[in-house]
Amino acid sequence: MPDAYLLLSYGGPDKPEDIVPFLRNATGGRGIPDERLEEVGEHYHLFGGKSPINELNRRLMANLAEELRKRGDDRPIELGNRNWHPYGTEAITKLYEGGARNIRAITTAAYSSYSSCRQYREDIARWMGELGYEDLAIEKVGPYWDTPGFYAATKNAVKAALDEACDCARLVFVTHSIPTAMNEASGRTEPLTYEAQHLDLAGRLAADLGVADWDLVYCSRSGAPHIPWLEPDVCDHLEGLAERGVRSVVLAPIGFISDHMEVLFDLDTEAKAKAEELNMGFVRAATIDDDPRFISQLADLLENPGSTSYSAESCWSGPNPPTVPAVGED
Repeated sequence: MPDAYLLLSYGGPDKPEDIVPFLRNATGGRGIPDERLEEVGEHYHLFGGKSPINELNRRLMANLAEELRKRGDDRPIELGNRNWHPYGTEAITKLYEGGARNIRAITTAAYSSYSSCRQYREDIARWMGELGYEDLAIEKVGPYWDTPGFYAATKNAVKAALDEACDCARLVFVTHSIPTAMNEASGRTEPLTYEAQHLDLAGRLAADLGVADWDLVYCSRSGAPHIPWLEPDVCDHLEGLAERGVRSVVLAPIGFISDHMEVLFDLDTEAKAKAEELNMGFVRAATIDDDPRFISQLADLLENPGSTSYSAESCWSGPNPPTVPAVGED
């Protein structure tokens, strides 16, 4: 039985001078020159030189804590990041010094792949080794993309966007791209690959909403251009739809739980600009981090991790895939 909870996420810069140090962390010591990192991080300056992810996660944590309190569960909860403050070590230390000896962790990544599941397990193991707390145990909740609360919140967001758009709008589901090798590896010990997880969810949503024709596309590709990643890219796909005569789209970011940089820049900035260039109507479905059904689902998982069909150990556990995403936010 846990005596504390931990919300794990990717992290992001809080101010302009954080951008390059954050990207050094995110690229994992690959020796990428700072000049290149400055180029990669240029889009943060469109939003005040910061990512919204830390603020959004603090709000998510507060909403989750309030839901737990309503249930009579007053166990402490902290936020810990992979790549920026508050780091996982900082959050674990705070909980440990407050008396926690059994911590249950959940991530802001709903799907199962190396970077969204197993890498967090590796993070926890590394942090535990660094801290040396021999009397501390940390249990990670598994992926939750297939849980009822996640589904209900996502369906509500997609329906609202479809209601806002014209009847002719094409429904386009969007998620974070990953290397194809990582996608293939994600299915070696799991029922579905990362891509198949999204296709399963999108298919069920479309059927329930009465949508016959829909697409799954990707955003936020990073890394070396010769490494194949999941496609099509969202902007490329919009061009293809326009050539086929589609005049309006609804983008549903089912791969993201909140409006962090991948949503604000890749979709609300780049994809929206592409749609305007193509004279195409554009509606973007909301993300689900404030939906009470999603918050309740996360609370259920913290109190009973068996309520997801994926255990933490279900994440692929073989050798590291050839490439992991260099930059991105969960």
